Amino acid sequence: MKPARFDYHAPESVEEAVALLGRFGGEARVLAGGQSLVPMMNFRVVAPPALIDLNRIPALAYIREEAGMVLIGAMTRQRQLEFSPVIRERLPLLAEAIGLVGHLPTRSRGTIGGSIAHADPSAEIPMVLQALEGDVVAQGMRGTRRIKAADLFRAPLTTALEADEILTEIRLPVMPVKSGYAVEEFSRRHGDFAIAAIAATVLRAGDGCATARLATSGIGPVSARLRAAEAVLERDGLGAAAIEKAAKLAAASVEPITDHNASAEFRRHLTDVLARRALLRASARAR
Repeated sequence: MKPARFDYHAPESVEEAVALLGRFGGEARVLAGGQSLVPMMNFRVVAPPALIDLNRIPALAYIREEAGMVLIGAMTRQRQLEFSPVIRERLPLLAEAIGLVGHLPTRSRGTIGGSIAHADPSAEIPMVLQALEGDVVAQGMRGTRRIKAADLFRAPLTTALEADEILTEIRLPVMPVKSGYAVEEFSRRHGDFAIAAIAATVLRAGDGCATARLATSGIGPVSARLRAAEAVLERDGLGAAAIEKAAKLAAASVEPITDHNASAEFRRHLTDVLARRALLRASARAR
């Protein structure tokens, strides 16, 4: 199938792109990598009156470290993240997760900002944004604002971005050098969307656990933090009993969905299994 008729615009600045969004009253769609939007348009799941292509705005593609944060332009290709020494050294959780995102052609074209703004509940990048407690910068007609990961995802394919706003930057705190981390995912085939996935980071403090962060993908309607499980680890440490208890609590605390891929019951079971695996690997790396 082919998309419905639409106007095409290729602005050369964020300000021009925001003005175009305002001109179309928020009805236009922003084109980044197009790995999700274009198929949706071809099947006429969406039929926007206009596309605003961000690919001619070079200022939106960068990776740099600044004041304890890694700043990533929204139009940075996923393939660039995969090979970036800054990402590998400062954000190893993201580096591990990127290898699970789609296939080579989709990573070569797909962008980090597009994945986050699309807010597919089965995508890996929103999960990492949650686990690392990052935030994003949005620019609209009323200026710029920062949105925390915890406040960004509202529902499947729905974020807190306003209709006239463009996601311009992703901000992730540098992971402590001695952090343990892991991503565990279950999918039908490598490169498919996750039926369930867990991202975990831990930081030891002597025999205890200073911080623990766990986030989901594919399990519920949005990527979510598993705060009750985190609290168990921060209280009881990273021993086998504490990890077992945290994994069970993680499974009990999620709100899994049922779809054509898996039942809610199976996703709850996967939460337990994947949380345990992720925490065991993260804990070993933290040593």
